[in-house]
Amino acid sequence: PRSDCIAAEQLCLSDPACNVTYRTLEDCALAKTRVVPQDHDSRVRCLNAELTLGNSSLLHCKCHRRMKRQEHCLRVFWTVHSSVTDGYFNLETSPYENPANEEHWKTDYNKLAALLSGKDCSQLAGDATNPCLKATHVCNLSKKCVRLRTEYASICTRGAGSEDMCDRRKCHRGLRNFFEKVSEDFTKRILFCPCQDELCGERRRKTIVPDCSFQSNTKPNCLWLLDSCLEDHICKSRLADFQQNCQPADMSPDGCSQHNHAACLQAYMGMIGTPMTPNYVSNSSVEVSLWCTCESSGNQKEKCDQILGMFESNKCL
Repeated sequence: PRSDCIAAEQLCLSDPACNVTYRTLEDCALAKTRVVPQDHDSRVRCLNAELTLGNSSLLHCKCHRRMKRQEHCLRVFWTVHSSVTDGYFNLETSPYENPANEEHWKTDYNKLAALLSGKDCSQLAGDATNPCLKATHVCNLSKKCVRLRTEYASICTRGAGSEDMCDRRKCHRGLRNFFEKVSEDFTKRILFCPCQDELCGERRRKTIVPDCSFQSNTKPNCLWLLDSCLEDHICKSRLADFQQNCQPADMSPDGCSQHNHAACLQAYMGMIGTPMTPNYVSNSSVEVSLWCTCESSGNQKEKCDQILGMFESNKCL
């Protein structure tokens, strides 16, 4: 049975044979972070160690999106799947458990009505033309939502747009905290609120405080952005989840090869607060992009365009 990777690791370390194999895989994962490439014998030894695990729970373990020791769990997953990361477009095995169900992601208006009953709804009365403003007011009804939203907004606006550089790392951590710990009933309304005018669109685009979390003075190359993502267990995992659940398919009604558009939106939310944070590109459309460019990509231009295209021209997303 599929277990979480922390439990699977403990089980493996208590077995002498599995312990030896796992330690070999840890060395292999460490070797991949070094500049010097592995020789043929080392690659074979690493692949054999991965195959030796066979049908063990360690090889089939997964992580939960909101678990406490998520980074540890993801490190274990990538230790036993280190060969998966050899090629960028092989990152289609998500370390996370089954994605969101479509039904779960449908707006529960009865639940929303229950939240609002007995409250002072005067502030909501004028929000009919600005769903993003309404989504913020609904968030304010939840102590956790308003606390974590205020927290990341405070961190991300400090120094943003001025001569002082904002602390992007802290800003990203605050955003991940918000999207991981606050119920999706609130977060998805704030991030995906439907707009009919630019005033609403501007509020939606500024949800993640893009001056700090998204854009910088100059656009980096998308390949550099990818490299920085693959060096981070959380970003690499969210990217793998995004690739798995947002694979486009022309013949599918929702444009998704997995036939689960909700899972794609959930995976998109997971990218926010990572080095590959996406965002809306303007106040007047729902088009999204990464803050990077494919200029000066040389002979890797095609690969670079594919990375950017996952967000800019993805039918599923």
